[in-house]
Amino acid sequence: VQLVESGGGLVQSGGSLRLSCAASGGTFSRYTMGWFRQAPGKEREFVGRVSGSGSNTYYVDSVKGRFTISRDNAKNTVYLQMNSLKPEDTAVYYCGARYYGLGRPIPRDYDYWGQGTQVTVSS
Repeated sequence: VQLVESGGGLVQSGGSLRLSCAASGGTFSRYTMGWFRQAPGKEREFVGRVSGSGSNTYYVDSVKGRFTISRDNAKNTVYLQMNSLKPEDTAVYYCGARYYGLGRPIPRDYDYWGQGTQVTVSS
């Protein structure tokens, strides 16, 4: 499975961005899709994930109510809508794919990764 993220950029605090992650090479609906982020000098951290059908989502507390994950299985794409962005959301954002089950909210539970897209939130 190949994953390609897009949609990152520079935004002011309070602004919004929508990230996309396009998948190829597998049966997309069989994969749980997760979003992670990594700030300079920090470990990669879980942001949220969506089940293969799109019916089940889960978020880290710091983004609940601000970020929304959705997917379009017909387009083999998962999205991360980010609203009310804060400077502490600045990071490289990665999407990951997990083949079986929902998994734990940790990087090693995901089988495939994209190259990442930079999100910078200015204060």
